[in-house]
Amino acid sequence: MAFQDNPHVIRWRLNLRSPIEKVYRALATDAGRAAFWAETAVAANGIIHFEFPNGYTWDGKILKAQPPHTFAVQYIDQSIATFILKADGHGGTNLTLTDEGVAKQHRNEVIAGWVFVLLALKAAVDFGVDLRNHNPDHTWEIGFVEN
Repeated sequence: MAFQDNPHVIRWRLNLRSPIEKVYRALATDAGRAAFWAETAVAANGIIHFEFPNGYTWDGKILKAQPPHTFAVQYIDQSIATFILKADGHGGTNLTLTDEGVAKQHRNEVIAGWVFVLLALKAAVDFGVDLRNHNPDHTWEIGFVEN
């Protein structure tokens, strides 16, 4: 299998030391998402309002919320980001992210962006560390990976 070989689906896997319920809370709660994903990501009426450090905002519909195994949201440019969680048999969690429908012209950036989001999730959930800089002058668009 080649790296990211399906042109219509981005897929990443991540193993976390934390139990599945804790990982699910990070994805499915306002405080959880704000700890690793966006500056704020508040849900109301089935819609998450994401606010990013560069001032960009996105309203994404929650498509599936089945605790503690599945969380899916309509993400930027109408792609579908789905997180599948499974216990790893050692007290931790195996997470599989798929992002379907990413526009071809944004694919490489989105592949890289998910790496940062997932590693920020791991840092926040497993170690209580926020890897982001929270600085609107140091964002992804100008080459800062930790926005």
